[in-house]
Amino acid sequence: MLDIIAALNDVNMSEQSKAAAALMIFYPEYEEITDHETALKEIMRFLNCGEDENAGRNALKLIDWEQDFQLIVAPINRIMCGEIRGFEYLHWWTFLSAFYEIGDCALAQIVDIRRKRQRGKKLEKWDKEYYRQNRELVDFKKRLTDGEAEIVNEILNGA
Repeated sequence: MLDIIAALNDVNMSEQSKAAAALMIFYPEYEEITDHETALKEIMRFLNCGEDENAGRNALKLIDWEQDFQLIVAPINRIMCGEIRGFEYLHWWTFLSAFYEIGDCALAQIVDIRRKRQRGKKLEKWDKEYYRQNRELVDFKKRLTDGEAEIVNEILNGA
């Protein structure tokens, strides 16, 4: 499921390519699917634990599954009593259930700072200090298309 999320967030892929990638990853018999739109809706429903795509979702982006992965794994390992990357199979909904139980950890602090900053709330003294020391963890990384990255590299290299 994290591979599907990564494909859906890939700035270098067209919407059609993102959809095709999600279908190919999720459905082993991709070639047999005739109703792609319904199949994609079911993928999104599965990602959301059976809920409609936007049901009860907060509009704020507080997690980036790729960027935050290392911060997510350790507390989930603690909850699941094992190294989840070593599990032969782990149902997505089980993973999310463990994720929702993470509790107090570095990720929780980062998400709290993100939430406060996005809502324009004042950061406490310790939040400000943590943010100053861990800005690269708190701030979402800007994803550039290959073309944008090429332009930036040209500018930086004086071309």
